[in-house]
Amino acid sequence: MYRFSVEGRVQGVGFRQATRAKATALGLRGWVSNRPDGRVEGLAAGHPVALGALRDWLAQGPPSASVAALDWQRAEQAWEQPGFLIQR
Repeated sequence: MYRFSVEGRVQGVGFRQATRAKATALGLRGWVSNRPDGRVEGLAAGHPVALGALRDWLAQGPPSASVAALDWQRAEQAWEQPGFLIQR
């Protein structure tokens, strides 16, 4: 399980929706959310290969975004809920 934080032009460009679509296609579970400071953050759990693919995708983001930095760190907390949620 990994916690991520993405900086850049990542809010107001469909980043959360695109992240959920990518994570769902990869069979991952977790969540993604906008932060008040302009970042997008989330938590992703699943198969290591799928997690690596999500990490690579987050470093670029959807075409409308401009990613300046990605922080990707192992998380100790558990996430057992199915699906990949957009949190507000």
